[in-house]
Amino acid sequence: MSGQSITDRITAAQHSVTGSAVSKTVCKATTHEIMGPKKKHLDYLIHCTNEMNVNIPQLADSLFERTTNTSWVVVFKSLITTHHLMVYGNERFVQYLASRNTLFNLSNFLDKSGLQGYDMSTFIRRYSRYLNEKAVSYRQVAFDFTKVKRGVDGVMRTMNTEKLLKTIPIIQNQMDALLDFNVNANELTNGVINAAFMLLFKDSIRLFAAYNEGIINLLEKYFDMKKTQCKEGLDIYKKFLTRMTRISEFLKVAEQVGIDRGDIPDLSQAPSSLLEALEQHLASLEGKKVKDSTAASRASTLSNAVSSLASTGMSFTKVDEREKQAALEEEQARLKALKEQRLKELSKRPSFSTTDTSPVSTTGGTISTAPAIDLFSTPSCSNGAVKMDSDLFDLPSSFQASVQSGSGGLPAASAWAGYAPPHAPQQPAGGLHVDFESVFGTKATDDITGGILKPTLAGSNQPSNQQPEKLVSDDLDSSLANLVGNLGIGNGTMKK
Repeated sequence: MSGQSITDRITAAQHSVTGSAVSKTVCKATTHEIMGPKKKHLDYLIHCTNEMNVNIPQLADSLFERTTNTSWVVVFKSLITTHHLMVYGNERFVQYLASRNTLFNLSNFLDKSGLQGYDMSTFIRRYSRYLNEKAVSYRQVAFDFTKVKRGVDGVMRTMNTEKLLKTIPIIQNQMDALLDFNVNANELTNGVINAAFMLLFKDSIRLFAAYNEGIINLLEKYFDMKKTQCKEGLDIYKKFLTRMTRISEFLKVAEQVGIDRGDIPDLSQAPSSLLEALEQHLASLEGKKVKDSTAASRASTLSNAVSSLASTGMSFTKVDEREKQAALEEEQARLKALKEQRLKELSKRPSFSTTDTSPVSTTGGTISTAPAIDLFSTPSCSNGAVKMDSDLFDLPSSFQASVQSGSGGLPAASAWAGYAPPHAPQQPAGGLHVDFESVFGTKATDDITGGILKPTLAGSNQPSNQQPEKLVSDDLDSSLANLVGNLGIGNGTMKK
């Protein structure tokens, strides 16, 4: 935070208030600090491009807005952030930039605040032109040359003649804009321009690899082309030789600023005899006199040229693959560090273990594995018959006798009161006989029902041969009240 200006902090705070995390991160990535954008901010913005709920136009507009700043640091870092998202972000970010009529209008940008501002303004104008050309190229061919499939079955190697002659000039324009950055090693004096140069260096390798494969395809088709196509093809090849010299100088600057020699591809020049063979073939198609050349010598020259260019392509591809592998290893190391940090955080958290007084605590630190009782499960069967385990079905003989009896009264202890579990001692209980016929006025026709409805009282202090008082059968309410009184509410308790 020490290098950020008051303006940076106020701008970030404003976006914090409005709740725009994307705009806030853009501001943090493009502060006035003379250093490249921080990786954590770039990673977050890359993540945003992959989220479908993130508004890509809003993200792009935030970057465009930062390029209107008067400070060369803020503007340069805005361009670097945009370039980084074009390379490593989701493709829909590039698609949106390609759909715009205008991108960066910085052709007249100039920071007059100091000598360094004057120097860096030159590279800002060149850099913005390249990013504009990169977006225009995507608009014209609907893919990014730095991300296309390469190899024998790659996009540029399998393209037909008509499309190839239209596509290669587009690559040439983008390559020209990149090489026009034209920086020397002694001009790479701060972290901002160094970050821009590294992105341009990586783009140059991938872009030239696609350019090289397009030229190989062109040469393989050249001697079968029509006259007008051969003329276009020859002009394309001559421009390619010029750009090969310029890319070689660009790579020398990369080596001078400390980029590892193994990360810089080798360029193999095609034999000069090839250019002569191409010119003679075109002259012959135009009807001019040329020295005789056999088909065998022409094929040999073409084969040598293709072999040299293929070697160059392999060198560029190896460098690109090495960089991808390094990026993958870096990402894996970062994920591993995050995982270890997460495990440390979890290990520091207090554990919520149960105690002996807890109702859910386990005995001896173990958990009972005994199956829970299912109250609604179907009883097990034995020999085709259902085994009833419930005590309700193990009725004593006293209840069966009462059911079979034809007399109207109940014994001193009813079937329910007289029953006790098999392992519990049966408690003797005194019963009180109640005349239900005198209460309800009718005689029960079903002895089973009568036996169930007639309650049995136990624990009474009165003698068992005591007779109840005469109940009035005319008034049901008063009769029930007298019945409750006679049941001995004050003299005893009912046995459940």
